[in-house]
Amino acid sequence: MLGVLRGVRVALRDRLAAARDPEGFARSLGVDLRGRVRFYGIDRAMFGSEPWLVSLGDNVYVTAGVQFITHDGGTLILRKEVPDLEWTAPIRVGDDVYLGVRTTILAGVTIGNRCVIGAGSVVTRDIPDNSVAAGVPARVIRTVDDYLERLRARSLGCGHLPAAEKAAVIRRIYGVPEQAGAGRAGV
Repeated sequence: MLGVLRGVRVALRDRLAAARDPEGFARSLGVDLRGRVRFYGIDRAMFGSEPWLVSLGDNVYVTAGVQFITHDGGTLILRKEVPDLEWTAPIRVGDDVYLGVRTTILAGVTIGNRCVIGAGSVVTRDIPDNSVAAGVPARVIRTVDDYLERLRARSLGCGHLPAAEKAAVIRRIYGVPEQAGAGRAGV
């Protein structure tokens, strides 16, 4: 029972620390932040058992459910045959990178600079600079330059606005009425 209470206390402490200062929380786990990193949902488990093997560059966006897997757990069942079997390797993420919701990045992977990784992707190999990659396993589908041109053509033109104003513009564009007491818009 005492162990359960300690676990709850640690979980609450982590949640508060992560909410108060996500970057500081990541650093406290040993993650190497090389610049400004924005976390949209962070917890201890997203960095696995070797958070000190994860390096994140400047202007990196880490969304909810992203997992950094720095080892191959399959070795556990094979250690009865090869007792010293281990596969663990660093993960490196460059500058100007967006990691979509529920992306999984496996051991030994380097994601270059100026990359977008699509939601739900499993990154099993290195992604070169200036790439958009998606899928299971993730593969490069276009350059960021091509991606930018596609987005410019479809832009709603309100990305520069504060959250509440942006939400009002998007509601107006799509004909969605404002709802009383609907909570914070654009969060």
